[in-house]
Amino acid sequence: MDLHIHPTLPTRRDFRIGVLGSGFIVSDCHLVAYHKAGFNPVAIASRTRANAEATARKHEIERVFDSYDELLNDKSIEVLDIAVPPNAQLPLIRAACEKRHVRGILAQKPLGMNFSEAKEAVDLCTAAGITLAVNQNMRYDQSVRAGKILLNNGVIGSPILATIDMRGIPHWMPWQQEMGWVTLRIMSIHHLDCFRYWFGDPEGIFCSVRTDPRTDFPHKDGICTYILNYHDGLRCVGLDDTWTGPVREGCPDDIRIEWRIEGLNGLAIGNIGWCQDPYTTPSSVRFAGIGDSEFQEPKWSESWFPDAFVGTMAQLLCALESGDEPEISGRDNLKTMALVDAAYKSVDERRIVNLDEIVSRFTKGLHCRDWTMERTWDLELSTALFPKRGSIPPQG
Repeated sequence: MDLHIHPTLPTRRDFRIGVLGSGFIVSDCHLVAYHKAGFNPVAIASRTRANAEATARKHEIERVFDSYDELLNDKSIEVLDIAVPPNAQLPLIRAACEKRHVRGILAQKPLGMNFSEAKEAVDLCTAAGITLAVNQNMRYDQSVRAGKILLNNGVIGSPILATIDMRGIPHWMPWQQEMGWVTLRIMSIHHLDCFRYWFGDPEGIFCSVRTDPRTDFPHKDGICTYILNYHDGLRCVGLDDTWTGPVREGCPDDIRIEWRIEGLNGLAIGNIGWCQDPYTTPSSVRFAGIGDSEFQEPKWSESWFPDAFVGTMAQLLCALESGDEPEISGRDNLKTMALVDAAYKSVDERRIVNLDEIVSRFTKGLHCRDWTMERTWDLELSTALFPKRGSIPPQG
């Protein structure tokens, strides 16, 4: 069976890409993946020119700018790859939307600090005629894409229960201390987006959290558990355990991220290689249906980091070629952002939160230039958020 673990690539590979940011995710993931795919990053800027210069030398990028503004003013840049902390992203999107030469933006997840900021980014890009895609790169993990194909092809049958169980210790970034949040917007957002990718949009979420004893700055969303409710009975359960026991303090470890989809006709189990040593360990999947004598276990050499980052840029470039929406468009990603905001609201109020509560709360206080257009758009978004689930939705 062809599990379609590889992304569709654009015919044109020479779109001129300007990179904003020069941290680990850019140097070890984005640019490594772009080199493999034959993409064309031609310029880079960062908060610190020295860091941008080091990354440019490593990846043979021809131009280094002193500031983000200087790069944005380069009229030869067609596509922006934004890889900055969440609180710095929306100002760059605002600035980019004033440049007529920018055709596409690949933004980091989370798309904003909250649903409101994410919607502003989408609205700005729509008004400017810029195609906005979001780097929800776990959708391009090879095992995650295999799971989607197994669902689409009916190998598993109607899904009954799905779980993602993370027992891993992520590397927290310094800017997270300033924001005071840890897991839900950084790691759980990947898993919530995967559930959406596999099954469509849930009706609501119940989330419970506790602090992570190892994280030494104030926070509440350290260890996160959540349940997504679907109207046909499907339940998706996530456990994001950033503690995993005192493994850094001397206890033997059991580090892993495992997903599992149980259906009426079969079972699929995936293991995400990212949290293994080295982080380039390929993910894996095994699956079987009724009547099979054993699990099928296909193998591949690609890994989530860095190979999934081919897919996130490719889906944007393909959209620029075709004029269609990217697979992970900004508009689609608003539903993931709403789900994260709903998780926080569920924690605060200790109840199941429906996703329409996030949208309606935002639109009540909305001040916009064209109320009629905004109202129409919000009704369309609400409809898209809560469709009736009759069958597995198409990929993306």
